[in-house]
Amino acid sequence: MSTAIEEIRVEDDTLDLREITQRAQPLVLRGLCRDWPLVALAKQSDTAFAQELARHDNGTPVDVLLLAPEANGAIGYDAALDGFNYEHFRVSVTDALKRLAAYAREESSPRGVALQSAPLAQCVPGLVATHRVPFLDASVQPRLWLGNRVTTPAHFDSTHNIAVVACGRRRFTLFPPDQVGNLYVGPLDSAPTAAAIGMAPLNAADDPRWPRLHTALAHAQSAELRPGDAIYIPPVWWHHVASLERLNALVNFWWRTDGVTESGLHALMHCLLAYKSMPAAERAAWRTLLDHYVFGSEDPVTHIPPGRRGVLGPLTPELVAWLKQWAQPRP
Repeated sequence: MSTAIEEIRVEDDTLDLREITQRAQPLVLRGLCRDWPLVALAKQSDTAFAQELARHDNGTPVDVLLLAPEANGAIGYDAALDGFNYEHFRVSVTDALKRLAAYAREESSPRGVALQSAPLAQCVPGLVATHRVPFLDASVQPRLWLGNRVTTPAHFDSTHNIAVVACGRRRFTLFPPDQVGNLYVGPLDSAPTAAAIGMAPLNAADDPRWPRLHTALAHAQSAELRPGDAIYIPPVWWHHVASLERLNALVNFWWRTDGVTESGLHALMHCLLAYKSMPAAERAAWRTLLDHYVFGSEDPVTHIPPGRRGVLGPLTPELVAWLKQWAQPRP
């Protein structure tokens, strides 16, 4: 039911990052990182890839999730929704690779393994210099995601994201931000990922528990990526990621828009605290102010001299520091 994500084939390193991000749409970048050493080894074999990754492992513990066979590789909640369907461990990259190799030899229903968001600079620092995206600033640090046939449900990041498949295959299914009401999102403050996840499996459109999932799927965009391919995911776009092979690896890069100093997710939590318990009329009044000063398309301060616009003017480092201090809770 999904449409194909727009894609380009990258033939050189002259891509314009600003042009990509200003589109505010997902984009597949075929072959962006085809020259990465890990990608070349992955194309030879899983073993060659794993040996090179282990060779650079410095033993630093990283986060690894272990799912029971009955989870079918899908990260999520337990039946009571008061916990999750996995065990959490802190082990080395090499230990995770050994577990993946052992499960790869099982004939049926192996346990799911998902190494999550490990900074390369901390666990395999020798790979950082040779596994970069040329048009990203060096301050944007790569993170490693490694596992077998595991699925991460629809979730969003508050930052820009470029994700590169280094080994195996991954299917990305993306939904625009306005589909939040059709994805049956779980609790904001209790999720397997940093952000909340959609609870409805994408293959359950006919399940009476999720009647609006059909609408979300009608707006879905999807693409399958192989080693060396990358995808740009704009902030707050929901993305469902299915790993399709016995060994899959992803390296991603998160960064904020220039001038953005705070997480939108944190601001959402503040909004819940400030506005949710208000009567409807008060909430409507504050929505008007937020639309006027924050979300509106027209500049609300053209009538104020530039030097007197205060917090409505450019967010200088000094003004940001003042706002953070002002926003601290008061007794």
